[in-house]
Amino acid sequence: MSTWETIAADRTDLDQADIEHVGRLISSWGLIADVSMADLVLWLPTWNSTGFVAAALVRPTTASTSVPDDVVGQFVARRSAREFDQVLKTNPAALGRGVIPGAEKGLPVVVPVLGMGRTPIAVIQRHPSTRAPGIFDEVYGELAATLLGMVAAGVFPPERLPPLGATDAPRVGDGLLRLGVDGRVVFASPNAASGFRRLGLATDLVGADLARTAARLVHRPGPVPESLTLVAAGAIAGEAELGNESATLVLRSWPLSTGHSAAGAIVLARDVTDSRAKERGLLSKDAAVREVHHRVKNNLQTVSALLRLQSRRVVAPEAQAALAEAGRRVAAIASVHDILSVEPGDEISVGDVLRRLVGLSAELAAGLRGDQSGPQIALDADVGPISTDVVGPLAMAVSELLANAVEHADATMIAVQARAIEDGSRRRLRVEVVDDGTGFEPDSPERGEQESSHDSSTGGLGLTIVRMLIEEDLNGHVTISRGESGGTRAVLEVPLVPVKPARG
Repeated sequence: MSTWETIAADRTDLDQADIEHVGRLISSWGLIADVSMADLVLWLPTWNSTGFVAAALVRPTTASTSVPDDVVGQFVARRSAREFDQVLKTNPAALGRGVIPGAEKGLPVVVPVLGMGRTPIAVIQRHPSTRAPGIFDEVYGELAATLLGMVAAGVFPPERLPPLGATDAPRVGDGLLRLGVDGRVVFASPNAASGFRRLGLATDLVGADLARTAARLVHRPGPVPESLTLVAAGAIAGEAELGNESATLVLRSWPLSTGHSAAGAIVLARDVTDSRAKERGLLSKDAAVREVHHRVKNNLQTVSALLRLQSRRVVAPEAQAALAEAGRRVAAIASVHDILSVEPGDEISVGDVLRRLVGLSAELAAGLRGDQSGPQIALDADVGPISTDVVGPLAMAVSELLANAVEHADATMIAVQARAIEDGSRRRLRVEVVDDGTGFEPDSPERGEQESSHDSSTGGLGLTIVRMLIEEDLNGHVTISRGESGGTRAVLEVPLVPVKPARG
């Protein structure tokens, strides 16, 4: 189905300023539909002047619909829409004073939309609901006439429409307050009154100065935000949040005018107490998850430090090496939790993790050689965030490969590259670790592309860990071979949606 933007661009000759004005109107006209208790259809004249096309439709929340079918995109010839054509030819000077043809007979059926060039650019057709009269008809009718007059005069919605917050577009069913020019409440719908009662208001809302009432209900030390005062007073078109320990309301205000005179304001009050409570719960949960990852990281770093300390106290070289290796592996796991303690979630940046591992490997090389003559490590990671279930085992595997290159291969250059590969409907992650070290033992051809010589000092444990993590845990594939110019090239490939086989 075409959107109103597509219809305006393809089937009309409206300029960009008028298209933006129409967009602001469509984002706000639910308010007019509600107080008119009618469906509204926006008709735009076509570029070839042969007729009109329906660009948008809004239904009221205060009454049943009179337009059950979606009319957006429908075309009506000019000869069949003489009323539309007549309204478009209305004198702009009269429209600027909020004078609408037929308004003296009640709410008009067709209303012109004044554009940024101060000439009519579209029409709004009302389809009133067939319903029994209600107790709010007089108030809603007065507001509808005022708002439609402001549309015809080009002052609703305002040119600088404030952005809406996290809640939906304003509707009258949320709760409506009608303010006089002095900022006092002259009408409050039952939902609006209930919302302020929930905040703790014990007096009658009608007759109250809304800005002062809102300030008293805040119950917070310090000055009341100026935005809240201006919105509650109906002085600006905007949104503000009014809340205390009992409840939270979102207030949205629209100043009203008739011709060139101020006519008070509409303030919509939406009760968002329950949604804000849920948001606070999610924030609390997020903070708890961050704290868990932070504590796990600290504990793992403590274990890593203890292993390094213990390795210095043993005499046997094999024991020293084994404890040092264990400490490095624990530190690799800690690096993942360190990132998650800052940005918890189900996904994590591969680049951030690999940068931590490269830093750990550089520290390892400096510790082994006692100076800064360790290998240069280049990182190229063009991959977005992926599942933490993948990154954890992958980080340990890459850490093993980097440690082997630093400790046993006598490498001077190490390159780490990570790429996401599209293979039809499947996506895979490929990580390559290439070094210029000693590579394979020339007298061990039976190793083929299985194991590099610089892993032999640990009895193949490092490669065994890599294969277990990638092939068993992530259902991936490991290839280790000689580099094109010597050294070792290790390639890890894993599906980005891992399938973990059951272990028997």
